Order: sequence, then structure tokens, then C-alpha cells
Amino acid sequence: MEKNNEEIVGSVLVIGGGIAGIQASLDLTDLGYKVYLVEKSPSIGGRMAQLDKTFPTNDCSLCILAPKMVEVGRNPNVELLTYSEVKSVSGKAGNFKVQVLRKPRYVDETKCKACGTCSEKCPRKVDDEYNMGLGQIKAIYTPFAQAVPNTYVINPDECIYFQRGKCRTCEKFCPAGAIDFEQKERIEEINVGAIIVATGFDQFDLTQKKEYGYGRFPNAISALEFERLMCASGPTGGHIVRLSDHKEPEKIAWIQCVGSRDTKVKPYCSSVCCMYATKEAIITKEHDPNMDCYIFYIDMRAFGKGFQDFVNRAQEEYHVKYIRGKVSQIIEDPKTKNLKLRFEDMEKMEFGEMEVGLVVLSPALVPSKGTKELAEILGLNLDENCFIKEKDEFSPVETNIPGIYICGYVQGPKDIPESVAQASAAAAKASELLAPARGTLLKGKKRVPEKKISEEPRIGVMICHCGTNIGGFLDCESVAEYAKTLPGVVYAEDNMYSCSSDTQEKIKLLIADYDLNRFVVASCTPRTHEPLFMKTCEEAGLNPFLFEMANIRDQCSWVHMREYEKATEKAKDLVRMAVEKARMLEPLYCETVEVERSALVIGGGIAGINAALSIAKQGFKVNLIEKEKELGGKLRSLDTLFLSGKKAEELLQEKIDEISRQENITVYTGAKVKGIEGYIGNFKVTIENEEGEKEIKVGVIVVAVGAESFKPFGMYNYGNSDRILTLLELEEKMKKGSFDPGKNIVFVQCVGSREPEGRTYCSRVCCSTSIKQALKLKEHDPERNIFILYRDIVTPGKEYEDYYRKAMEKGILFIRYLEDQKPEVTLSKEGKPIVEVYDPLLQKIVEIDADNIVLATPMVPIEDNEELSSMLKVPLSQHGFFLEAHVKLRPLDFATDGIFLCGAASTPSTIPEAIDQAEGAASRASTILAKGEVETVGISSVVDEELCIGCGRCAAVCPYNAIQMITCEEQLGEMKIQTRKAQVIEAVCKGCGTCVSECGTNAINQKRFERRQILKMIESVIQ
Repeated sequence: MEKNNEEIVGSVLVIGGGIAGIQASLDLTDLGYKVYLVEKSPSIGGRMAQLDKTFPTNDCSLCILAPKMVEVGRNPNVELLTYSEVKSVSGKAGNFKVQVLRKPRYVDETKCKACGTCSEKCPRKVDDEYNMGLGQIKAIYTPFAQAVPNTYVINPDECIYFQRGKCRTCEKFCPAGAIDFEQKERIEEINVGAIIVATGFDQFDLTQKKEYGYGRFPNAISALEFERLMCASGPTGGHIVRLSDHKEPEKIAWIQCVGSRDTKVKPYCSSVCCMYATKEAIITKEHDPNMDCYIFYIDMRAFGKGFQDFVNRAQEEYHVKYIRGKVSQIIEDPKTKNLKLRFEDMEKMEFGEMEVGLVVLSPALVPSKGTKELAEILGLNLDENCFIKEKDEFSPVETNIPGIYICGYVQGPKDIPESVAQASAAAAKASELLAPARGTLLKGKKRVPEKKISEEPRIGVMICHCGTNIGGFLDCESVAEYAKTLPGVVYAEDNMYSCSSDTQEKIKLLIADYDLNRFVVASCTPRTHEPLFMKTCEEAGLNPFLFEMANIRDQCSWVHMREYEKATEKAKDLVRMAVEKARMLEPLYCETVEVERSALVIGGGIAGINAALSIAKQGFKVNLIEKEKELGGKLRSLDTLFLSGKKAEELLQEKIDEISRQENITVYTGAKVKGIEGYIGNFKVTIENEEGEKEIKVGVIVVAVGAESFKPFGMYNYGNSDRILTLLELEEKMKKGSFDPGKNIVFVQCVGSREPEGRTYCSRVCCSTSIKQALKLKEHDPERNIFILYRDIVTPGKEYEDYYRKAMEKGILFIRYLEDQKPEVTLSKEGKPIVEVYDPLLQKIVEIDADNIVLATPMVPIEDNEELSSMLKVPLSQHGFFLEAHVKLRPLDFATDGIFLCGAASTPSTIPEAIDQAEGAASRASTILAKGEVETVGISSVVDEELCIGCGRCAAVCPYNAIQMITCEEQLGEMKIQTRKAQVIEAVCKGCGTCVSECGTNAINQKRFERRQILKMIESVIQ
């Protein structure tokens, strides 16, 4: 790659428009950089757009993704280059020249209104790629209803005109004159300072596994095909049917690891299959509780936040049956098209057969098609499985080419929240590089003048079908007709997908054409979609607080899915209430608050150190607080690091040296947070160390306090012998060289984790750490006997499985134990540990005379979490870890603005994951610091001082410390008396309404949720 440019360019090229590319793009624009987002397909959205639900919350995938897609599409600083591919790159970090091939859509994007007339009239039907070929679309199409941009495209390989030279029907009927058969490929050259690759994944070609009959048996389908069958917007409208006869199957079997964990195909674990199979089984049971669901698996890898609880729920509540064993062959019954599975049941140690109506194959997930060619263009290194190689284990988003970063599945197997966190991390690295050019290429947001509101309400109402998510369970057309009869409503309609980009444009037109001064949408939850619609109203010149939502998905179609008439009537009630409230809405305005451009990072372990470094490199001051005397956290206790074998102290020293050179970082060791006041952009933090107390002002806070190692007293004779120790204690002894291993060493996994109650979670790192230590001990003495007793070996990702395989090859013995038959440890008269464990493979109890027993105990929350969460006003999970705003799409944010989290403070994580999260949290925090100002929520509470008696109950219950008690002077006759009154700090208030419900004198009202509005809603239902 040429190196001939010197100027730093304040723009970034993001390649790939899936969730990782979307997140990186949004972060980058908030950080102050222009973004070119290149996507090879006609729409952004990626694989997440094809999913039905997301685990473990079972949120509708497109429902939570679509608002982000629209946000990207309407962002003035994101230039969408869809249906495009990168062809060449030259230059160096800070200044790249990129040539992008723009493929012709044969539809003018500036003219197309996405009315659909062209597709309706087109005579040519083709397989629908979005629906995995299970349905058909026309040769001129838009990929899916919520596509961004929602511009139609002609497939020239299928178009009759391009193949035969005649037809042009679409051109004849297009009312906008948008069809342009003369469009040609063109090369567009752009200049960027950095590049982020986020090209996602494809499925392994299942036809290579001939024993499963994919491509030959119609009822053997892939997991993504099943996702489309389940989905309300899919080819069957969400009805789960067999492809052979379109009848509902009585039994469905999911087969895991098809092509993955297989040295002949893909040796790695794809990381997500166990969980999406569980999700699909749960959704299937919700569709029809009488369907029998079986999941065939090797090891259950439920290692993420809430994952093991999700699996437990599948078993206990939905009666999904898990069979540990591998299916060797599938045979089709030629008459019924049923499939007979031949398998080995590893629990019962017997061969079995099962006949099912449908088989769902969980294939290996591989880097997307074209990754190899793109890597060659960019000069990036690939590993043997075609993943783009990171610079090293501790620089997960950096590559061998400075200025080019990677995130998401192209770097290695990972789930959505890991991809989102890594996307933010990649944005942070780009921002570190381009900080001098921040803001140089940004366009200011155009403010549409706010329209004057007439006294008479003119309300528009839109009822969303959400495919069949809502429309399949209640009569949306009837609800829309009913809405037309309500007072103040001048326009109402039902709509297929109200969150789509074309519908946002339609809402703007309706507001203008009908002079609407209020707008109501009845669809899904305001939690995810209200900001989208409020923004649309604002862009139409309507005050955003004159918008109201009715949640007819959660409150009607989901809870009354088998009560069509009642769900419809309830939807009418909810719409009537929303319209009644809308009649009484008034314009509200947000205030702008200046931001203190510095950060506080709480915790000086590997996550805190990396977060502090990243924020500092982006040009902002950082205060790094560590309660111990030295930085390092648990890294100080570790010997060598998995997978690289690098000494932990070497990595730590490198980071400490880097911090010492960084002028923007102030370190406080032996320090503790004593108090936190304030709000986003303006926090006042009191810290205490040997020098006493000190108050610092910061704009954002990052929580990186890490976790502790569980001490299993009362289990396996721990505490009664110095030969029985935890993994962390083993690390410490090996680091000091004080460990006497002996000849027989037994590792016991899941000690205190994955319990039926309490610590139900998997601690993520225990299996890989045990394998690391076992390999090291074996290398020191190959004759040493090492046993690892496990329930499931959890080694997800692109390299961990290789080390598991290597351990078996080296002679390390893995013995699986049953959940209800855990190993037992006793001590001989000489104090030597003896282990007894039932081996289901041998079907007998095995006794091991051990020289040492190593207990793999979980990470647990630190004791200070509850105190810190109280100061920060942020929640903890049921297990005591900090709880993020949204497990999938906001894994690094708290619900409280301006506060972020990373590392083991959130959930047990590996060091590379902690680094990704730390740099991702740094990106999220720096978006606030880069802007320099933030807006208040606009719906704050208001105190009527005449009614306030100064009791202070509101201040006591406020979860955000947004109410302060002030002293006022009142004139009482000729006397002046002092009284206490409550005062709301608008910049802090989140509009939760807790104070309103607590006030005994009705002295507090909340904007947009005033008593008169709520009472009017209730009256409308009673009447």
C-alpha cells in the first residue's frame, strides 16, 4: 500500500452494514467524524435483520434493529453507499484513498418513493434471498419492508428486459419515473483517515455434510431458514410448517455443531448455536405448546449474560428436551417425508433412533463471502479459517495495517452484544488516530422551523401491523377505522411497518398535508421506538412532545395471542386513551447543558486501564481510580495469559508504562469513591485516599471494577487441605514458583457455578483457564497425570477449541460428570485428597488419588458493587453484577445517561473481551465529551411551591438524585420565615414519575404525564 499522504482526514470508511457496522458508524459520527458506510447488498441490516427474535430476552430482532437503521439512514454525517463494493485502497493511516464500485440499481434513488407499483406489475418471480429462498419476490424488489434505503433495485440476472431485450413493464407503470435502464457501474473515489471492516458471516455450505440430507430432504433445513419460518414477516407469516407439505410438524429436532468443532470442516465453535437453537425451541413451543422439541448437542455452551438461565427456562418451563449426543445419519421416509435420526446418547450410553417431522441444522458460521478478496485489497492477514487476524490477542480490533480496524464476526465468532461492543471499540481506535481532525468534515444538523400549533387538536393516527406480530392477532384495519371516529382525529390508517424508513417519510407528509398538530402511533414498545417517531415529528416541524404511542404489541397481541376479538377491543381502548392524552399534550423543550470534558474511570484493572488510555488518546482528561495500592487488578495474580502464553506481568507493565507517558491521565491508587452527585456532563465525585478527600468534576463515568474469585468453603473439602486450591490460587502459586504439583492433579469445573439456584451462570473463562494450566503442567512433566472433571467444556471462539483438542492429544484426561452426581472429595489419614466421580462413559465410579485438586470457581461480583450502584443510581443484576441498558444493543451503557460499564463488572469475560468492552465504553463515553453539550429529557417533574410542604419524601425516593431541598423565605404578615421546598434539577431528572406518586400534597406534576392527562385517559376507558 502506498504511503504518500500526510494530512489527517476526519472521515472513516466502514465496510459492512450489519449491526457492527451500524454501531461503529453511529459512534463515529457522535465522536465527530464523517462516515462512508459501504454495504454490498441493497440495504443495511445484515444478518440481524433476518432473525425473528434475539436471545435471551426474545425481543423482536427487527423491532430493536430498525430504529438504528433509520438513525443511520437519516444521519447527515453518514453517506450510505449500498449495493457497492470496495475495489482498491491506497495511502496510509490518517489518509487513505478508496475506490468504491457503485453497482447500478436501475432505479433513481432520488425519485423512487417505494410505492411498490413496479414490483406489483413485474411479471418475473425469483427466489427471495432475504427469506433464504423459501419465498419469491419480483425481479425488481426491495429486500424487506424496513430496508434502508428503501429504494427498489432491479436484478439484471433475472430481469426479462436485460435477458431478452423486451418488457420494461416497471418503467411503464412507475408513477415517479424512477426506472433508469441506462444506469452503469461507476467508480467513486473517497478520501478517509481510517477504515473499519465489519463484513459479518455466512452459513457453512450444509450440502457438504451429506449424512444430514440438506438439499435432498425438504424437511432438513438450516437455522436461518427456520428463523424466516418463525418470523411474522417470513414466507409463511410466522407459521412453523414443513416444506414438504406445509403442515405443522409434531416433532422438531435441532442438531448442533454441523460442520463446526470438526477438524475436517471448521475446527472452531461458532459461539452462538446452542443459544439460538434454545431460542428457536422456546419460540416454537410458544407457537404450539404441543410440538415436541429436541436439541442434540455435544457441550452446552451457555456462557453469556443470562444464557444459562435461558437454557434452564427452556427445560423447566417449556419442556425442551436436550440430548447429549451426535447424530450420525438422517434417513427420509419417502412416503411421509419424515426424517429418522440415528444418534448416540452420551448420557445413557446407547444408540437410539428418533423420527421427527422437521430437522433444523445449526451450521458452522463462516466469514462472509468475499472476505478473502477484501483482505487482499486491504493487505490484511487472514487465519486458516479466513477470519481477519487481529494484531495480537490484546489488540483485538487492530490489524497488521495501521489505520485499518476490524469488528464483529469477521474477527472471530461472537454474539450480537460482543459485536456491538467491539464495533464501539473499533470506533474508539479510529478516533484515537483521527483526534486532530475531529469535527472538520461534519455537517450541522438542519433544524426544521417548528410549526405553530392551533388550539384545536388535529390528530393523525397510524396503526401498525408489524407484519403479523400484531396484525396476526388482532384486526388492525378495524382499529384504524375506529380511530377515525375519535374526537380530534382528522386522519387514521393501518400500516404494515410503521418503523420503516419510508413510513417515516410518509408521517412527515401526513403532518404537512393534513396540518396535523398531534400524532399517535399504535405499535410496539415506546422503550425502543418512541425516540424514532419523536425525531420524525421534529423533522416535520412538529414539536416532538406532541407525539404519543400506544403499545398494542406487548399489551394486546402478545398477551392475548389466542383471543383475537378481545385483543382487538383492547387495542381500540388503548388507541382511544392515547388519542385522549394527545388532545391535551403541549409543546415541551429540552435544555442544553455544557459538558465537563473529562472522565472518571473506576477500577484500575485491565479494563479500567484500557478505557482510560483510549479516552485520553482521544484528547480528553481522565481520572483513573484504583482502590488497591497498585494498578492491575486480577491481572497481578495471573501467571501466563491464554492463548498467547505471554506473561501477565509483562502486559501489565506495558500498560502501566503507557499510562505514565499519557499526560491526560491522573491516577489515584489506594483510593475509594465516597460520593457522587450530579448528572450527565456534570458529575461531582468525592474520592478519598491517604491524602484525604478530594472533589473532582467529570462529564462521564466508566465503571470497570472487575470481579472477585469465589471461595468455595464447604465444598470439596476446600479450606481443609493446602492441596485443595482454586484456579486463581494455582495461578498465584505458579507465578511465584511455589507450587508442588506432584504426579496426579485433578481439576474440577463448575465449582459453585451453574447451580440450580444462586450462582446459576457460567463463568465463561474457567474451562479455558483450566486447559491452559493443565497444558503448562503437562509440558513441564509429560508423565504427569492430569484429569479435568467437567459438565460441559466451554471453549467458544476461533482458537480455544484448538487448545481443548491439543490438551486431549497431550494425554490430559477429560471425565464428564453428571449434574446430579458431582465428584466427591475426601481426605486420607495422611491428608491426601481422594476424588470419586461417576464416569457415564465407563458407567462406573472412578477413584483418583490426587496430589492436588484445583477447583474452577466462578467470578463473583465484588462486595462494593451495591454501595457503588447506590451512589451511581444504576441497577445490579440478580447475581450482583452491574446491569446494562439493553443486553443486546446497549451492552456498555447504563440506563442512567453518562455512565458506562465494561469488563467483569458486567459479566465474567476473557481479557480480550474486557479490552474490547473497555475501548467500546471509552467510545461511548467520548461521544458525550466530543459534543461538549447534552440535552435534558424535556419531561422533567415540576414542583408547585405553594402546595409543597417541604417534607422531603420526593427527594428521598428519587432514583436519580434529581430533587434537592432548598431554603426559601416567605412573607407571613410582617414577618419573614424560612421554609423548605423541593426543587427539581431538570438536567438530572429522567421523568420517571416516582416523586409524583410519592408526594402527599399533589405538589409535583410531571410534564407530558400530568394528572389531568392521565385522568382523562382513565375516564375515556370508563366511559
